[in-house]
Amino acid sequence: MQHSQTHLRTRPISAGHLRAFEAVARHLNFRAAAEEMALTQSAVSRQIQSLEEEVGVGLFLRHTRAVELTSAGAQLLTAVSQSLPRIDNAVRQIRHSAGRRSVALTTFASFASMWLIPRMEQFQRDNPDIDIRIDASDATVDLDVADVDLALRYGPMATMPANAVRLFGEQLTPVASPWLLKDGVAFRKPDDVAQFTLIEAGDAHQTHLQWISWRRWLDEHNLSRLQPRRWLYFNYAYQMVQAALTGQGLVLARLPLVAESLANGDLVEPLPALRMDSPMAYWLIVGPRSAQRPEIRAFCEWLRVQSRITRQTIGEVPDPDTVDNID
Repeated sequence: MQHSQTHLRTRPISAGHLRAFEAVARHLNFRAAAEEMALTQSAVSRQIQSLEEEVGVGLFLRHTRAVELTSAGAQLLTAVSQSLPRIDNAVRQIRHSAGRRSVALTTFASFASMWLIPRMEQFQRDNPDIDIRIDASDATVDLDVADVDLALRYGPMATMPANAVRLFGEQLTPVASPWLLKDGVAFRKPDDVAQFTLIEAGDAHQTHLQWISWRRWLDEHNLSRLQPRRWLYFNYAYQMVQAALTGQGLVLARLPLVAESLANGDLVEPLPALRMDSPMAYWLIVGPRSAQRPEIRAFCEWLRVQSRITRQTIGEVPDPDTVDNID
C-alpha cells in the first residue's frame, strides 16, 4: 500500500480533473461549478477528491455553504489558471485553421508595427486563402521547437545563423515632424539639435545598444559636451517615432522604419548628409519544418520584394560581405 501511494504521488497527474478544480476554485462553491460545467454536484466533488488523492494533499477546506482554497490549492490554481486558457486558445486556433493554409511568424514589436503591418494589406489581398499569425515579442523563439514558421530578426551578421537571409541594413538619422520646424527654427548643422528635445530609448546606454544613442551621434560630430533642451525616453522605437510625429522632439530614427513617413512628408530629415551607419541589419530566418510549404515560400518571396523596395527607398548599397544573401 505504501509503494502504491508513493507511485501515485510521483507520477504526473491526469489532466482531466483540472477544469473542475479551476471552476470550483473560481466560484469557491461546488454547486456553482457543477452548474457551469453541466455536471452534478457529486460528480464535481468526486473529481476534486480524485485530484486531491493524486496530488497527495487537500486542495480545499470544506465549509457548510462554501469552500476555501488551501495554500496548496492556491499554488495549483496559479498554474492551472495560466495553462487552461493557453490550451483552449491553441485548440481554437487548430479548429479554425483546420484545412486552411497559414503562416506563423515572430518578430519584435517595433518592426511589426512600423514596417511589417503597414505592408501586410497587399499580401492579404493577393493571397486571400492564407492566414497570418504574428507573434510580436522581443523574446527570441527557437524555430526548431516552437509553433512558428519563420522569424524576422534584428542584429549584426555575427549573431545570425547560417541560413539567415539579409533583408536590408540600416542607418540612423535625426528626424522630426515638419510642425516642429515650421516656425523657422534654424536646423542646418549638427549643433542645432541643442534647440530641441532629444528622444531616445531609455536603455540606449546599455553596452549592446550604445550604437543607437544620441551620444554616439553627437560624438561622431565632435559635440560630446552638447546638452539638448531636454531628454525624452521611451521603451520602444515605435513610441519614439510616434512622439516625433506629434512634434515632441527629434528622434535618432532607424531609417528603414521611417522611410515611408519621410517619403509622404509626415517626418522630415533635416541633415540627410549626416546619416550614421549602423552595424545592425534585418534578417529572415525560416524554420526547418516549414521551408518547403508553398504558403511559406509565397510569404518569403513577398518579403524579399518588399525588402528590395525598402533598400531602394533608403538608397542602400549592398554590403559586399552579404551580397550573396540579397536577392
